[in-house]
Amino acid sequence: VQLQASGGGLVQPGGSLRLSCAASGFTLDDYAIGWFRQAPGKEREGVSCIRSSDGSRYYADSVKGRFTISRDNAKNTVYLQMNSLKLEDTAVYYCAAGPWPFGSSCRWPHTYDYWGQGTQVTVSS
Repeated sequence: VQLQASGGGLVQPGGSLRLSCAASGFTLDDYAIGWFRQAPGKEREGVSCIRSSDGSRYYADSVKGRFTISRDNAKNTVYLQMNSLKLEDTAVYYCAAGPWPFGSSCRWPHTYDYWGQGTQVTVSS
């Protein structure tokens, strides 16, 4: 099982980026995919996640209305479209794969089994 995160970069406030998480060794139907971020000196936090079995999605309050998670089953890839970026969105972003049982939360890092390498997102003027 491998996850490859990409798409980070430097963007001005108000700008947009699209992160990609390409999965190999398994299909998206087998796991939920979560996006997490970690800023210097802060704990890793759940940003968004998607469950393929029923299309359920979660967004942290801090990104609701600005970020959109989606998947492309043909490419076995999950995307995180980030719009209206703010300075406080600056962090290393990670994608992860794990179970998301019905009735539980998908925002806790410890519930995920597999992690990709991070991709840096810097929002700066």
